[in-house]
Amino acid sequence: MRVLGIDPGLTRCGFGVVDGGPARSVRLEGVGVITSNKGQGVDLRLLEIYRGLTHVIEQYAPDMVAIERVFSQNNVSTVMGTAQVSGLAIVLAAERGIPVEMHTPSEVKRAITGNGRADKAQIQNMVHKILRLDAPPKPADAADAVAIAITQLWRGSGPVKLGSDGARRTSAQAQWAEAERKARRAQEKSTSRL
Repeated sequence: MRVLGIDPGLTRCGFGVVDGGPARSVRLEGVGVITSNKGQGVDLRLLEIYRGLTHVIEQYAPDMVAIERVFSQNNVSTVMGTAQVSGLAIVLAAERGIPVEMHTPSEVKRAITGNGRADKAQIQNMVHKILRLDAPPKPADAADAVAIAITQLWRGSGPVKLGSDGARRTSAQAQWAEAERKARRAQEKSTSRL
């Protein structure tokens, strides 16, 4: 199976293409970053990213597209650009009948390093080791995209678990949701004691 991983961003959109083999073996097929000109309006910047992603999809013909899911950040303008680029990638894949999966940053970190709080250097180092490369892919956006693709290969398609709302969840997403539920319950208990 060939997976295109995408680390969406309006300034730098990382991509990584990996092929999966037996016993979780992985081979890197392509990696890079699509950039847009910060001096242009958002419409032209999105068009640059769109054209770049179109070229990557046509060049590598992935069986699946895996995209990093953005669920919270402090900088609203960054979140908007990231969400817009994610939407472009989803539509490009849908037009071609390519399945799309989304992965949270903590899910990717856990899959690649075993630690859901790993930093970018740890991810780059593990991608380097997993793929047996001479050097880690750079910049970090490219390495992150490769990590997203590897996560999808190792996870496979289909839901691991259904949440209480009926939504599909991977094991990492299910763990995250359970941790949030426990934190809310603890907060409610401490508030009710006051």
